[in-house]
Amino acid sequence: MADPLLRQVYQQQASRSVPLHTGLPFSLPHMTFPQPIRHRQRGSLLPSVLFHRTWLLIVCLILCAMNGEISWAVDSAVLPSARPFQIGEQLTYEISWMKIMAGTAVMGVAADGTNGDQPLVRLVTTAQSRPAITKFFPVDNRVESILDPTTLLPEHLTFKRREGKKKEDIEYTFHQKEGTVIAVKGGTAETLQIPPDTQDVISCLYYVRSEVSLQPGSSLTMNVHHDKKNHKLQVHVEAIETISGPWGKVQAARVLVVMPFQGIFLNEGNIRVWFTNDERRIPIRMKAKVIIGSIVADLVSGLPASSATQ
Repeated sequence: MADPLLRQVYQQQASRSVPLHTGLPFSLPHMTFPQPIRHRQRGSLLPSVLFHRTWLLIVCLILCAMNGEISWAVDSAVLPSARPFQIGEQLTYEISWMKIMAGTAVMGVAADGTNGDQPLVRLVTTAQSRPAITKFFPVDNRVESILDPTTLLPEHLTFKRREGKKKEDIEYTFHQKEGTVIAVKGGTAETLQIPPDTQDVISCLYYVRSEVSLQPGSSLTMNVHHDKKNHKLQVHVEAIETISGPWGKVQAARVLVVMPFQGIFLNEGNIRVWFTNDERRIPIRMKAKVIIGSIVADLVSGLPASSATQ
């Protein structure tokens, strides 16, 4: 076995005969348990699959590049006071898969100057693999979205993707009034049509935090542009419940997000997010099923003490 970190996963699956490549968005040699994993030139198979889905879970919903406690300092010239997120917000998540710690993601909100008289904010999400995973499949991704906090619409997004040996930079410039987005990838620019009020993969989470009613039964639909395609993303509030985690016990709204991106998540492509049932609506847990088990992102830093229950 190449690494003891993954030994327990193979042992748990030894009694099954499940093709490891089933449902993946790329072809792999046929392999069933308990046959030992074989190295490929492009990296270890399970870490690759894990982080492909983990990163998309965070950037599609969800997840500043430095860990630390949240600051609730409010700049009223930048963000409307009614918004649940404010300048200085920083949320740190631990990402796990089948109880194996895989990496860390951080979501932050910062001021980004103005566009004419209109103040803007910068939404920054990063994800890094932990050292044991990095030996097989290093991940160091960064996404930045420039957002108009009044309309909650994105103006510009950059995605610096560093996964294994893959290095890719993608840039989107949104022209909401014209109904177009300019996508730049590999030095090639392409102008694409987008529907009105289109979100990107980072701004959509902040839009949900601001706009959805947390009453069970509530729902909303929004347009999201991802990978040069337009998608309809549906959000359904399922229930209010008390959940436990590193933060203690918290009253949270369980929200189902129906992801229409084919080939990313298995089953129906659903993700569940738990938002604190208060004015901040902080996403404290995100969970998605994958080919084996589930990926979970739990908040470990950034929750105000007032959100926790006794």
